[in-house]
Amino acid sequence: MSSIDRSQTVGGTRTYEVRTYGCQMNVHDSERLSGLLEDAGYVRAAEGADGDADVVVFNTCAVRENADNKLYGNLGHLAPKKASRPGMQIAVGGCLAQKDRDTIVKRAPWVDVVFGTHNIGKLPVLLERARVQEEAQVEIAESLEAFPSTLPTRRESAYAAWVSISVGCNNTCTFCIVPALRGKEKDRRPGDILAEVEALVAEGVSEITLLGQNVNAYGSDIGDREAFSKLLRACGSVDGLERVRFTSPHPRDFTDDVIAAMAETPNAMPQLHMPLQSGSDPVLKAMRRSYRQERYLGIIEKVRAAIPHAAITTDIIVGFPGETEEDFEQTLHVVREARFAQAYTFQYSKRPGTPAAEMDGQIPKAVVQERYERLVALQEEISWEENKKQVGRTLELMVAEGEGRKDGTTHRLSGRAPDNRLVHFTKPSQEVRPGDVVTVEITYAAPHHLLAEGAVLDVRRTRAGDAWEKRNAAEQAQPAGVMLGLPKIGVPEPQPAVASGCGCD
Repeated sequence: MSSIDRSQTVGGTRTYEVRTYGCQMNVHDSERLSGLLEDAGYVRAAEGADGDADVVVFNTCAVRENADNKLYGNLGHLAPKKASRPGMQIAVGGCLAQKDRDTIVKRAPWVDVVFGTHNIGKLPVLLERARVQEEAQVEIAESLEAFPSTLPTRRESAYAAWVSISVGCNNTCTFCIVPALRGKEKDRRPGDILAEVEALVAEGVSEITLLGQNVNAYGSDIGDREAFSKLLRACGSVDGLERVRFTSPHPRDFTDDVIAAMAETPNAMPQLHMPLQSGSDPVLKAMRRSYRQERYLGIIEKVRAAIPHAAITTDIIVGFPGETEEDFEQTLHVVREARFAQAYTFQYSKRPGTPAAEMDGQIPKAVVQERYERLVALQEEISWEENKKQVGRTLELMVAEGEGRKDGTTHRLSGRAPDNRLVHFTKPSQEVRPGDVVTVEITYAAPHHLLAEGAVLDVRRTRAGDAWEKRNAAEQAQPAGVMLGLPKIGVPEPQPAVASGCGCD
């Protein structure tokens, strides 16, 4: 969970808070929700208000078994606050709202608005209607009403941005409920995507992340199997765009033309997040994943041949129904062979409404826990070994904002290497802003980060740093929540802030 917006009343202006659960798609949607509310006159309130807002919006996730328990617990916490605060409103959106619909108002009758994944643009209207009619408004659209990128946005960064290229998913993985809640894949036109990228770069953004529930399936809706590789190459021709990333791809759709585009496009970063889920062919079949171990490792081999320094990360589910010890050993085998830089590991959790939740062979919790601990220990060892290979390398880092929790006490700053590894570096004497680029030599490796303890070798001030400085100055001079004239387009949290998708790509 990440809480994007915290708020309190500002003068006579109504304030809002958006609480976000789940994947990058939800984070991106929450930026849209914030932009919509600010367009409607609301103001994002002060950090740490914790529910003391005029409007509190929950953007929910439905992929975990206890997602509803978390939601209703949080709603219950807000009930007395709402009772004591006349005019306060509570809205629930996202995947759980799409799934549960009327159930939410029945279990929490103090909720004012329930909306789904397809109609986030209706939030301000539904809030006003609930206020006027003095009754809960439940509106769930069955299909996408407008592509999210057409909606206003309050971006959380001046130098890095999400760019959504598709919504929905055509896969039918047995552990995942997302396709049922977000619908079939719908692609944006390439020209619209590139126009958004160019608008972002014009405002100072230097890093974009192409976003989709199954990002490299892009083109299936418009009838072009090479559309994604063409899009990557087109991003390479955008002047001023320094870094391009994408998340999350599916092994089924990872074709040779995509690998070639990654290798041959200068601003495509040497980083790949490729969900594995399991290394066992029988388990992959039960998951309804359309690849097998040999195909997966073949992709990794091709990527490494084309991009030797690529950092590859993954998602793995432990304890899927029917998983035997032999199946689990196959997962460990793939981890050893692939040598992932990092792995986001999950213990299987029933998703109500998915085929896997009803499968025979549900694994006892103690067995899942023991396997999970073995997997984590192996991956920690590999991550550390792979990071040690970075010691002595000279790297260009894009300076990040808020990624080093101990930076203040250690007198360091933090940044991301081209392969997305997190690096903490000695603060130079000259001013360095988020979005600027520094050159450092790596001196130490830990499993999850690198250190550059020597002097910074070079500092390059960038248009992205200028954009951060301009935005920071404007935010200090104006009330919280003003959109500052920045383009109404999306942005990611510093990566990897969230595991890939829902672990379902």
